[in-house]
Amino acid sequence: MTAMSNPFPDDDDDEDDLPPLPAGAKNYMTPEGFARMRDERQQLLRVERPKVVEVVSWAAGNGDRSENGDYLYGKKRLREIDRRIRFLTKRVESAEVVDPQLQKNRSQVFFGATVTYADEDDGRMTVTIVGRDEVDMDRNRISWVSPVARALMKARVGDVVIVRTPKGPAELEILEIRYPD
Repeated sequence: MTAMSNPFPDDDDDEDDLPPLPAGAKNYMTPEGFARMRDERQQLLRVERPKVVEVVSWAAGNGDRSENGDYLYGKKRLREIDRRIRFLTKRVESAEVVDPQLQKNRSQVFFGATVTYADEDDGRMTVTIVGRDEVDMDRNRISWVSPVARALMKARVGDVVIVRTPKGPAELEILEIRYPD
């Protein structure tokens, strides 16, 4: 039996996939991140997809589909929605939900911690360590597999950790560790 090639090369369902986790690692996610992904999936399944299907059905009934913009755009949008639904389904099913509020050892940096640190130039930065699917650089939410988060893991206030950067190793001093209440 031979493998079949994808007849729709533009419809690659791995397009939304992120780089794989380190070997043996889990897809950790906060309860909020998990709820957002689950809710987005439900919105796509129950609201957006049915609306687009209705438009495509209506447009298909209008005759010649080759030059029918509503039909062509609708089919393209359906592929996009279906690809996103597949991605979200995989991520939600593989999620390992970790609630940072339940962290007992709040004196060390673990998943879900908000950490304030100083760099070598005494610049201060505050980041929250979250799952790969929850990264938001505008809100300083970094992935637990990022170099900075990996360097911070298990550190305590006052510790100096080394993070590898493109410019070479950099020292970060942990100033504060917080967890949600």
